[in-house]
This record gives sequence, structure tokens and C-alpha cells, in this order.
Amino acid sequence: MYLMLPYKRLGYAGIILISIFILIGCSADQEHAGSSEESKNVSAEKASEKKVKEIPKAAREIEEVVVQEPGKLVEEHIDPELEIIEGLDFVQYRNFIMDTFNPIVEKELTGYFENKQELTSDEVYDYLVYQLGSGQYKTYYQDLVDYEHGHVMPELPQGEDEVEKVKKQKQTNVVILMDASGSMKASVPGGVKMDLAKETIKKFTDQMEEDVNVSLLAYGHIGTGSDADKEESCSRIDAVYPLSSYNPASFNEAMNSFQASGWTPLAGAIDKAQELLASYNGVEYKNIVYIVSDGIETCDGDPIVAAKKLNESNIEAKVNIIGFDVDDEGQKQLMEVAEAGGGTYATVRDKEEFEELVLKKWKPTFGQLLSTQGMLLHDVVHQKQAVLDLYSPLYQSSERELNRISSAARFLKNEGFITEEVHSEVIGLAEEMRNLRNEHFRGIKDEKDAEAEKARNEINAQVQAWKDKWKEVLESEN
Repeated sequence: MYLMLPYKRLGYAGIILISIFILIGCSADQEHAGSSEESKNVSAEKASEKKVKEIPKAAREIEEVVVQEPGKLVEEHIDPELEIIEGLDFVQYRNFIMDTFNPIVEKELTGYFENKQELTSDEVYDYLVYQLGSGQYKTYYQDLVDYEHGHVMPELPQGEDEVEKVKKQKQTNVVILMDASGSMKASVPGGVKMDLAKETIKKFTDQMEEDVNVSLLAYGHIGTGSDADKEESCSRIDAVYPLSSYNPASFNEAMNSFQASGWTPLAGAIDKAQELLASYNGVEYKNIVYIVSDGIETCDGDPIVAAKKLNESNIEAKVNIIGFDVDDEGQKQLMEVAEAGGGTYATVRDKEEFEELVLKKWKPTFGQLLSTQGMLLHDVVHQKQAVLDLYSPLYQSSERELNRISSAARFLKNEGFITEEVHSEVIGLAEEMRNLRNEHFRGIKDEKDAEAEKARNEINAQVQAWKDKWKEVLESEN
């Protein structure tokens, strides 16, 4: 009874007032809910705007282009080797783009541009590069910039056998450093590099006079090339034939005592040669070091420093190097080692070239005179192909980036996400960047080819002058 009294006292007026308060409260809740929803929409719009702003500015200068990161979709879906494929195999790339990649791109573009139809052409281009740009430029660009042709002047006979000329002056010591690292097990035209090197060195030593001292050092002949035995392999440089007069049987036995196996301690081998020659100063002795190698130092040493130290010591030994089927990086280092050692460098790629270089006498015969050439055709072909192998991936990547962006821009226009005007501007910008890339890459390639051609012309001219001189000498003798 007590609980009902307040209600009854309210009467109809009280009931009406309560109802009004309830209605006002509901209205306020709805207004609050609407306000929250509106806030969410505003936040979403701001987040969307922020997302647009976070897209990085695409490269506009060549310095930025060459370090460009791959587009997100390209990195996720396109194999780098597939992107630069060329020739008849290009159909693999084309089919992958049409059948697999384009549908992925169109889905991504649709989701992104549905609420972003007011973007400028620059913003559209930036986004397309962010998704579709190539990341291959930095892979090949620096190698192209650093490329060196490797052409060297051949050693030409000057009228007197070198060893004979040296013998008239002082006692001669010849130290041969034989690279027996695992890569010497590879084959070249004519046989296995290790076998060919041994065979030719034997012929070379067989031609030496009896009073010429010789030593044979083997390096890289221990271990398997694995990290586990690197330390032992790098520390073992063995004088398999100690410095002494030449004994064919003993020398052959020493040559056959090792095989190609492990790492390449080139610097350590040069240091070992200096240790071996320590008692033979350059005033009383003529010291010559010959290195036969097919690659660069792999034991963390510095062969350039080692060669310079040997040559500038009181031993005054010259370091001459024969590069056997060496790649561009190896040629560069071995040339620098020979230069630091005051000697010469020459590269050969097969049995015939190797034997000709090692066994060559210094006074030419008529046959040698006629057969001696400047730059051989296969050297020219090798140089041009080496440059092309570095340039072609840059060109292919550039063209295919343009094609992907053009295809995406066309899709956006056809779907109504961008206007005809924006589409034209995006295409124009993409083509402008393609031209910037290709002209720059082509310029470097042409520069490298021009440097090589200049070197070839100089070498050919000097060889021809030598041939003309000796032709007159030999004809007068007969």
C-alpha cells in the first residue's frame, strides 16, 4: 500500500512528464549514436587520406631510379629471373602477366581506387610505381658501371729469349705458384684446368737452362672448400719442389703430388714466395714469380699488398700472373696484383692459348710473325657479350615496368577510376621515366664499348707496328 502511494499522487500529469523525459532521453541516445557513427566515418576518411599520403614519392631522378625498391605486387608475385627473360622465352613472362598477374593487379586497384577518384596524375603514378615498379636496377647497375674490358697487350718477342737475356746478367730464380683451389677442377676447351696447367708448366720448366733455380708452391690443395676446413686450407701453402736446380723427374713427381681441392690463399702464397726468396737479394739474383690462377683471393688476405711488398723488398721479384678462364671480377683483381708486383698479367681461356703464352719464345719466326694477332675475334665477342649481359636486364626491367604501369593506367581509365586526362598524364610520365632510364643505361653501355674498342685499336696498332719491324729484320737476315 505504501509503495503505491507516490504513483497515485502523480496522477495523469506526472505520468505525462515521465513520458516526456523518457522520449528526450531516447532522442539524446539516438543523437549520440549518430554522432558516433559520423565520427567513425570522419576517422575512416582521415585514415584513407593518411594512407594516400603514406605512398612514397616515385623516383624522378636517375640517382633515385637505380636504388628503387621493387613494387609490392612485383616483389610478391614475379620471380626476378622471369622479369628479365628475353628472346623466345619472353612468352613465359607474357603469359604469366596476362593469366596470373593482371587479375591480381586489377583486384588491388579496384579496392584502392573505389574511394579515391580525385587523385592527381602524380599521385596515381606514385601508387602504380609503389605496386608495379621494378627492383632489378640496383642488381645490375653497379656491375655495369664497374665493368672493365680486360684487354691487355700480348707479350711480343723482342729479338732475344728472355731467360737468355737475364742469364747474361745474374743468376735466375723462378718460383711458380700453382692455384690448386676447387675451381681448378672445372673444364675448359681442351680439358680440365688443373691438368692443363700442370702439363703446360712441365713443358715450360723443361725448356729452362740447367743453371736456373726453380721452385713450385702449391696452394688451395688442402680441404674441400667447405667452411669447416677453411682455416686449414687457407694456411697450407707447400713448397712441393723446394728452390733448387731443375730435375725433371723430381719436378714431375712434385707436380703430381697434389690436386685441385680447397680455398684460394693467394696473398699467403705470395708471402710464402717472399719467405722462400729471402736469401736472394735483387743485386745478385734475378727473381721471377709466376702465378697460375683462375680466380680471386678467398682466404681474406690482400694479394695486392703482398705483391707490392715482395716487389719493393730487397728481393725485387717481379710477379707475373696468368689468369686461366677468369671472370671479370677475378681479372680485375689479378691485374692489380700483377701491377703491384711490377709484373704483367695475361688471361687465357683454353689449352691452346695457355700453351702459347707460357711457352712463347721472344724472337719470332716467320710463322710466329704471320700468326701473331692483336685482339682475337673471340676476345671481342666475349667483351661485347659481357657488357650486353649487364645492360640487357636493365633494359628489359625498364620496358616491363612501363608496360605494367601502362596496362594498370588503362584499366583505371576503362573502369572510370581516373579521367582520360589523368590517364594521358600518367602514361606520359611513365614513358618519360622509361626514356630517362634507358638513355642512361645505354649511355654507360656505349661508354664501356667505346673504352674497349679504343683499347683494341691501340693494341692492334702496336702489334702491327711490331710485325712490320720484325718483318724487315727477318727479311734482311735471309
